[in-house]
Amino acid sequence: MKRQISIIIPTLNEAEHIEKLLNHLLKNASKENIADIIVVDGGSTDGSENIVRFFIEKQKNHNTDPETSSGCSRHIIKLMASPKGRAKQMNLGAKNAIGNILYFLHADSLPPKNFDKHIIEQVKKNNNAGCFIMKFNSTHWWLKLASQLTRLPFRSCRGGDQSLFITKSLFNAIEGFNEDFKIYEDNHLIAKLYARKQFVVIKKWLTTSARHYKTHGVWRLQFHYWTIHLKKRLGASPEKLNRYYLKYVSVKK
Repeated sequence: MKRQISIIIPTLNEAEHIEKLLNHLLKNASKENIADIIVVDGGSTDGSENIVRFFIEKQKNHNTDPETSSGCSRHIIKLMASPKGRAKQMNLGAKNAIGNILYFLHADSLPPKNFDKHIIEQVKKNNNAGCFIMKFNSTHWWLKLASQLTRLPFRSCRGGDQSLFITKSLFNAIEGFNEDFKIYEDNHLIAKLYARKQFVVIKKWLTTSARHYKTHGVWRLQFHYWTIHLKKRLGASPEKLNRYYLKYVSVKK
């Protein structure tokens, strides 16, 4: 069976990052490994959707451009509209994905070169879900240390910013993302994968943005993230987690 990857990117006001990410994906993967790239927008008001549409047209009209001609196929990017909420957006993308491997990726995270080959290699070894190790685009000592902690195999060192690959069959078996979660949906799904002993950490660096730490301050934001993890461990409902996030973390866009 041929293995191909569907990349699913949930967006909400990601005009600053989405074109850079799409270019990065096209330049750093092989066309035979990528079935489609699905951008699922949750109601952006900053022109994110227009950027994706323009990008799609640019790929159609400039498929011989040396800046974009290497890598995967030019006509595989799709744009979908969805109700707001990453779980809803990612589930919708998964439902419409062509590939038999799903790769969920945040708009401000850049996976390593040949990420597609690394993922497929793991699936061939029957490692049906996992992520990459992650570093922030920051020199702050705590964020550098936090990056090193993603090398560890423990569930507490995981998160959506590291991206997530999972075979479509396994994704369906665990019924996808729980849409009750407005936040923490990635950790909730990863916990189910760890319970099944179906998770591998690929030791290649993905780079993600430290923008939220810059906005809130490193220690303030880290405190709130730790609090959310603790609340969940103590049994807080998805709604309570979301209320806390909206009060202390969320930035209105």
